[in-house]
Amino acid sequence: MLSQEEAEAQLSELDLLSSMFPNNDEFVVTDQVALAELRHYVENHTTDAPSSTIQFIVNMKLEDNTNSKHCLSLHCSYPVHYPTVPPEIVVRSPSLIRSQQAQLNSDLSTYLHKGCSGDACLLTATEWVKDNALPYLNKDPLSSPELQQACLATPEKAVFTRLWIYSHHIYNKQKRKHILEWSKELELSGFSMPGKPGIVCVEGLQDLCEEFWSRIRKLTWKRILIRHREDISLPCGTLESSKEIQKLRKFPALEEKAFDVHGTRGNHMDLGQLYQFLNENGCSNVFPMYFGIEGK
Repeated sequence: MLSQEEAEAQLSELDLLSSMFPNNDEFVVTDQVALAELRHYVENHTTDAPSSTIQFIVNMKLEDNTNSKHCLSLHCSYPVHYPTVPPEIVVRSPSLIRSQQAQLNSDLSTYLHKGCSGDACLLTATEWVKDNALPYLNKDPLSSPELQQACLATPEKAVFTRLWIYSHHIYNKQKRKHILEWSKELELSGFSMPGKPGIVCVEGLQDLCEEFWSRIRKLTWKRILIRHREDISLPCGTLESSKEIQKLRKFPALEEKAFDVHGTRGNHMDLGQLYQFLNENGCSNVFPMYFGIEGK
């Protein structure tokens, strides 16, 4: 359980970050409800610890020696016992190819585990990124002969992923809100079917799908798992905005779906209608993976 001392350190750092990055697009708390719960917990010294962890994004711009500007986003998450344990930070940038991004994040993780233990350290972490990110960056990564050769050697630089997630049930309004907001933030398409059982499908670039799954699974569930996944390799250098990825998507922006809700608690969906929906979107093959029977 989050202690009052840890909660106070988290809230103090969030307030500091807000003052250090005053523009709306520089510092973005992705879950305002979680922030409100944390503030209530600290200010009222209640015994009810926040139900979810704090997640936020710090956006920054770096300029290299050619005067080229690079946009970086630090996707940050407080583990329950931060700052007793290090924060979780993932750096993303359109200026990074996957190998560069992986190396930068690996080195950042090493720094966090060596230098961030017991003290709030997000500001020092952002300074580390500012001071160390440029060597990983390249305005046009594919123009480098070395990187072109690496691309030819390992062509699967990007992967399109579709995750089929199963939950014992999805009732909680806050969890449903997370599903919708996080999928939008991560530019994932798909759908969510609340009730019992609960089904979530997300599709997009693999690392973004994995980020969504990492966040969702940290919430409190009776049971949640990935029932099925689809991974499709993309040509080296393919970006999210490319026509190739748009052609692979089977769904528009993620939204909740309800199929003739029934049951004494109004928590069951018509599985026949669900099957028809999946069939219309070319996904009828996953129905027996969820329910063990052929749909009709």
